[in-house]
Amino acid sequence: MEKQFNWQYKQVCVTGGAGFLGSYILDKLLARGVQQKDIFVPKIEDYNLVNLNDIQRMLDDARPDIVIHLAAHVGGIGANRERPAEFFYDNLMMGVQLIHESWKRNLEKFVAIGTICAYPKFAPLPFHEEDIWDGYPEETNAPYGLAKKMLLVQSQAYRQQYGFNSIFLLPVNLYGPRDNFNPASSHVIPALIRKFLEAIDNGDRQVVVWGDGTPTREFIYAEDAAEGILLATEKYDGPEPVNIGSGYEISIKDLAELISRLTGFSGELVWDTSKPNGQPRRRLDTERAAEYFGFRARVAFEEGLKRTIDWYRSFRKTI
Repeated sequence: MEKQFNWQYKQVCVTGGAGFLGSYILDKLLARGVQQKDIFVPKIEDYNLVNLNDIQRMLDDARPDIVIHLAAHVGGIGANRERPAEFFYDNLMMGVQLIHESWKRNLEKFVAIGTICAYPKFAPLPFHEEDIWDGYPEETNAPYGLAKKMLLVQSQAYRQQYGFNSIFLLPVNLYGPRDNFNPASSHVIPALIRKFLEAIDNGDRQVVVWGDGTPTREFIYAEDAAEGILLATEKYDGPEPVNIGSGYEISIKDLAELISRLTGFSGELVWDTSKPNGQPRRRLDTERAAEYFGFRARVAFEEGLKRTIDWYRSFRKTI
């Protein structure tokens, strides 16, 4: 018989809870009846989670039963190429020290959030969780991907030696309202939405897109990803990594043309092939999540894009 999970009386610490995915996690925790006073969100101004003393102080202040570790130093291809050392060190030190200190405090559960970037560059499609060690990640984001993958090793080792209940989830690329639209650090969907809307505003007849358009990507609506993470928190207590994805694959060329159409841009797309493509293809096998904790993504891709574009249009008017 499946054990029943009850959020009542649980203290929950959500690192990165002030961020994009975190905002959806918080919404869904509140919808599940968790009291605001029982959710602790460490702010970067108060706690530098790369620093051990700050991690210890944060856990002393939060006194959590469950940690959902979303916080990460992230960015697109450009940012990963420019600052690989930062992406490696910050993500490794945050995660490794946080898991260790959580174990020392005998927490009920730790939910470690990995990344699709942890998969090998040429992993067979769709990406099955058992293939995660069969090669080196794509070079532009390998330092970030490997730093996050060490949390899988640590989770499994601490479960084996100490019986510590740490699980490891692998979300695919997120998108949706509230995403990061800063051109210096945004990912492909918000970057393209902003480019097309600004081109319309400026009367431009061309938009330049990185690469040659051939790579494929899978995306999951952030609200769906949050639901998957919380279902895993409630129902999954195993050592294996689990993909959180939609199973829907689209080429960057088709993605750019779709966003162009949905934003109303009628000009030309120019492909800058001097820029890197990143990983050739990405698509996850999502059966393990369905089997282990009943998760399937619900929001269709074009519908999610429309919502994201509409949100950004409204957001731009307020800044």
